[in-house]
Amino acid sequence: MPTLHTERLTLVPLADEHRELEYELDSDPEVMRYLTGRASTRAEVEAAHRRRMAVAPGFGFWMGFASGSGSASGGFVGWWILRPPQGPDQPFVEGEAELGYRLLRRHWRQGYASEGSRELLRYGFADLGLERIFAQTMAVNTPSRATMASVGLTFARSFISAEDYAEVLPGAEQGEVEYEITRTRWLRELG
Repeated sequence: MPTLHTERLTLVPLADEHRELEYELDSDPEVMRYLTGRASTRAEVEAAHRRRMAVAPGFGFWMGFASGSGSASGGFVGWWILRPPQGPDQPFVEGEAELGYRLLRRHWRQGYASEGSRELLRYGFADLGLERIFAQTMAVNTPSRATMASVGLTFARSFISAEDYAEVLPGAEQGEVEYEITRTRWLRELG
């Protein structure tokens, strides 16, 4: 996987030396609010790290670091993902990938999620030749939905997850949503 750059971010492929940064991110219960509803343990982060490292060639997780000037220069912002579809809510389809992002709370609402996501869209369509990129979140996760829309993804569907989150995640009973963008539309409107 290549290192990717935006105006304010350097996105480097996930490596073993990033484990502590993953723990910093996933141990914040607000960051995990719409994912597990609680902070992750160190053992859970370690298991997640192993899964994240095992993504197909060309795909994966990128750790985002602020670049440029300012107090955040060089600091860890969060991670972005581009991976082949997997699981019951996103069956594998050749030429498609899931986009995701997770940021430290102190970097929320600063445009970083959108900035990194736009670069992964560019990479996915221009470099990997993907035909469709989608993102999923809980229907009640309005900040993430706003990020998806801001980078050009449009609402594709709502669904009830095959995983039973209703017991642990407030709002899970309202289901999940999927947003998408196709290569054709990206080339026409954004590329």
